[in-house]
Order: sequence, then structure tokens, then C-alpha cells
Amino acid sequence: MLFVGLVGCGVGASSPATLSTAQALTGTAEQLEFELKPVRSQLFRDVVRQAQQQAGQVGGSFLFPMVVSGEVVGAPALDGRVDLLAGHDAGAPLLLVFGNRGERFTEDRRDAYQGLSEREAAEQIARALLSRWGVSSTAAIPVVRAPGAPYAAAFLDGVLRLNPAFVYMAAAVEP
Repeated sequence: MLFVGLVGCGVGASSPATLSTAQALTGTAEQLEFELKPVRSQLFRDVVRQAQQQAGQVGGSFLFPMVVSGEVVGAPALDGRVDLLAGHDAGAPLLLVFGNRGERFTEDRRDAYQGLSEREAAEQIARALLSRWGVSSTAAIPVVRAPGAPYAAAFLDGVLRLNPAFVYMAAAVEP
């Protein structure tokens, strides 16, 4: 009986049906740390599935927007089973910069990031996304923490903006 009362008050873990991808991305990322791993993994698959439908489209809002030839388009699709925490630099590695622009990625290690820090997880995810999207650059690419953004990750004006909620989702996928 007490358990039902706690769940009714919002203390218990939610199910995938109660948290939409839009709510997860625009809410606080830290709320996802306390979600069960299967919930975060399902949210990741939902983001990827929605993004697959948006890939290559021009105009509108996207979960993975990027600028191509001066136009904002949906980034190339990801496979729903991709492990974004695995090493992904194909060819010459990209120089990523995690500077003081906006909020900083945290450095403390967490189980929710498979034992990595948020910054380490963000770096792996950034490298994976940029590699899969065919981005190459000899210049440093700033990686910015974008909490509450309506997208998972955006590559605009040479800057990769990562939603920290997406970092939690991607870290939940089993290799």
C-alpha cells in the first residue's frame, strides 16, 4: 500500500510509456539518472527511430539537426542498436574541445554512464556521431552541453551541441 502511495506521488520509477522522448530531452537530464536502464534504453531507441524518419529532410525541427550546404537538415540516420560509447574515429581523429562555453560536462564517474564521467561519455558519443555523419575537420570542434534542448544533438556552425539527457539515453544501450 505504501509503495502505491509513493508511485502515485511520483517517487517510483516510471515506465517507458509515461516519459516521452520530448519530455526526456527538454526536462532535466538528472531525472534520467534515476530511471531504470531499460527505460533509458527504450528512450534511446525511440529517439533513433524518430530521427531515422527525419534523416535527410530539409527544414522543420529535428532530433539531430545539422547544417549541410547552408541548409538545416536531419542528420544521417543511426542504427537503433549502435553503441555510441564504443570507439568510432575512422581515419584521422577529430580534435574536440570541451571549453567553458555554457554549462560544463561533469567529471565525476557514474554507473549511469557505464562507469565513465559525463564528459568522457559525451566525448565518445560526440566522436561516434560526427564519424557516422561524415564530419571531418582539421579545426577543433567545440562540444557544448545543451540541457533542455528539444534535440538530442545538433551540429550547427561547426559546433556540436549535446543534450545531456541524450548522453544518459545513449549510455544505457547494451554493447
